[in-house]
Amino acid sequence: MTPLAAPPARRAPAALHAVPDAPPLLHDRPPPRARRPARVSRPRLVRRLLLAPGAAVAVLVAPAGYGKTTLLSEWAERDPRPFAWLTLDDGDSDVARLCDALGERLAETDPGRSRPVVVVIDDAHVLRRRASLAAVAALADNLPPGSLLALASRAEPALPLARLRAQGALVELRARDLAMTEREAASLLRRAGVSLEPADVATLMTRTEGWPAGLYLAALSLREQDDLGAAVARFAGDDRLVSDYLRDELLAPLDPADLAFLTRVSPLDELSGPLCDAVLERTGSGRVLRDLSRSNLLLAPLDRSEESFRAHPLLAEMLRADLRRGEPAYEAGLHRRASAWHERESDFDHAIEQATAAGDAARAGALLWAVAPEHESNGGHATVGACLGRLGEAQIAAHPELALTAALHHVSSGDRDEAERWWRIAEGTGSDAPGLRAGMAMIRALIAPDGVGRMGEDAARAYALDAEDGPWRALACLVKGAAHHLTGQRERARAALDEGARRSARRSPGVHALCLAQLALIALEQGDWEQGAALADRAEERIASAGRGQAQAAALVHAAAAFARAHRGRVDEARENVREARRMLTKATDCAPWYGAQVRIALARAQLRLSDAAEARALLTEASRALRRTPDAIVLQAWVDDAWARADSFAVAAVSGPSRLTIAELRVLRFLPSHLSFREIAARLHVSANTVKTQAHAVYRKLDTSSRSGAVTRARDVGLIEG
Repeated sequence: MTPLAAPPARRAPAALHAVPDAPPLLHDRPPPRARRPARVSRPRLVRRLLLAPGAAVAVLVAPAGYGKTTLLSEWAERDPRPFAWLTLDDGDSDVARLCDALGERLAETDPGRSRPVVVVIDDAHVLRRRASLAAVAALADNLPPGSLLALASRAEPALPLARLRAQGALVELRARDLAMTEREAASLLRRAGVSLEPADVATLMTRTEGWPAGLYLAALSLREQDDLGAAVARFAGDDRLVSDYLRDELLAPLDPADLAFLTRVSPLDELSGPLCDAVLERTGSGRVLRDLSRSNLLLAPLDRSEESFRAHPLLAEMLRADLRRGEPAYEAGLHRRASAWHERESDFDHAIEQATAAGDAARAGALLWAVAPEHESNGGHATVGACLGRLGEAQIAAHPELALTAALHHVSSGDRDEAERWWRIAEGTGSDAPGLRAGMAMIRALIAPDGVGRMGEDAARAYALDAEDGPWRALACLVKGAAHHLTGQRERARAALDEGARRSARRSPGVHALCLAQLALIALEQGDWEQGAALADRAEERIASAGRGQAQAAALVHAAAAFARAHRGRVDEARENVREARRMLTKATDCAPWYGAQVRIALARAQLRLSDAAEARALLTEASRALRRTPDAIVLQAWVDDAWARADSFAVAAVSGPSRLTIAELRVLRFLPSHLSFREIAARLHVSANTVKTQAHAVYRKLDTSSRSGAVTRARDVGLIEG
């Protein structure tokens, strides 16, 4: 604003009148700096400003470079109301000058003060004096009906926005709204002379988080590069164009102490007051973070209570580069202190992440080993993998805790070869710590290289070595129970599995689900269909709460449920269980032979009851192949022999003429052994008696018989219904 003549001694903030001799200070359009060649139309945002019935104030609050002025200009071009435009600078907080300027421009725009107008105050963050802010608030209350006051600001304006928000009189556009979409970003880059593949645009969107200035600066940087793909991969906050912009537009106004604070915490992805206090060994960080997030800075709160914050990736990268140049040894110590703080807060995932970032493999290994058993059984498989991925193979091999964690991770993935390799590396370290010895025994049991008998012995050893409330006892009970079951010791199996279910009920839903599924198979094997179905249902409910990363466990749970539900005539659910179990098996390509065989036999028995003999035979072929590697699983061998006999009977029947029964026919077949008439069966199935009669005769024909009793006898012979 051009300096004005001295204002009168007193002037009410709401008295917005002009000083006749003052030069004009308002403009019909934004200043030229908003007219970039790369300007992109943003109709989605303009519509929010145009379609705001009842709104009295619009605020656009975002750091520099989010296109606030450009958006206001596009809005002015599309809105039929006249715009009174005032762009402020650092000297424009004086209330008298502000009132004079606004009064003059309003008089020019609408001398009669009767038409709806839009009053734009751009760069409103320079208004810091209470009287000036009061004048702006008064202006909003005194504009003609249908008018709107629009404020564009780099910081939160100290105005009664909460009252306006509650009244529905406020339109708000924040940084998250002003961030560009991928389509807008691609358009901006093209207009700036850079045409990229969609994947490269997506990469830049991730790096810039849609910040328009960041995208434009990326375009300027990329125009100088020969290999665009490589240049996109390298683009970061330490790019010269980006760092210069950040220093000039965001960091220059900062107090040196605040800049030093931000630089020293820049290696941390998520910032909170207590964490920053701990790593900087100071107090008051929470207040500093809150104040900085509300200022002209790319620092955003992650929650509504403003307790956690995150710096924009480009800003954080630039500050980290400054820190490494100025204090190269500082970052590792900061990560170690952050790891210790997260451990005290029982946030082990972040404690491990920070220890890894500090390059402290020994600490990372100890922390990771402490939580790996629970993580792997509770859906934290990806978290463990990510932690291991940040470490080199040499670092993992040098620490037995990390090597055993890697072995456990590969067991959970169904990759026994890699699991055994890492287990042998850990064993070669010669560590005799009780917790590690228990883990080594447990992981060997899970790999089961020497059959189910030795597997049970290893699990029993792990149980004995572990503490009473240790991480391995529930899993050891599961594996012991499975070993006892598969070697024909059903009562010992039930005892071990019951204990495993009790121990895992609260802490390990994956282990709990497997204990229940194994108990379900014992019940189903002994003909206790009601108990088996109830246990399978509970196992399925439990595995659903275990989260992702439980493919191997889920395979057995779904197989047991398929077997139980197929027998009980819950055809649709059984088929869905079969599909899920098959899908899970594809994710665990090299699980223990006994486990893979058990899953496939249960699925085959379900498929025989669903009249899909071809799929049952395919599953039995796979199971028989797996059983060659675990010959002491005598129960599984008996199961597979029985299932092959049923499949063969089905095949013999098929040669005589029956084709595959439909789902509707299977449902009718389930009721044929009963005393119910066709009409009563129809009532149970909610169909007509004629439909049941037609389907029953189709069953007779496919089973090569002419009567209901003959169909029942043939169906029992081939395993479609129980004898």
